[in-house]
Amino acid sequence: MLMTYTAKYTKIDSGYMGQLVEWPEVLTEGSTLEDCREMFQDALHQLIMAYHQQSQEIPVGGALLEQMPVEIGNER
Repeated sequence: MLMTYTAKYTKIDSGYMGQLVEWPEVLTEGSTLEDCREMFQDALHQLIMAYHQQSQEIPVGGALLEQMPVEIGNER
């Protein structure tokens, strides 16, 4: 079965930090965005194996992210 998860990337001093929206326990860091993406694949495979071994339910993916623009001004 193919699952799709939503990755959130944040630029940090050492490169990028990534976290899955639907599964916040999956957290990675990489010096480049591509490194961070590769780390996600490894982290996901490892966590899925651990969840199966412990008979834990794997979180469902498929979140939808939307950026909400807002104007920030000098409001009083």
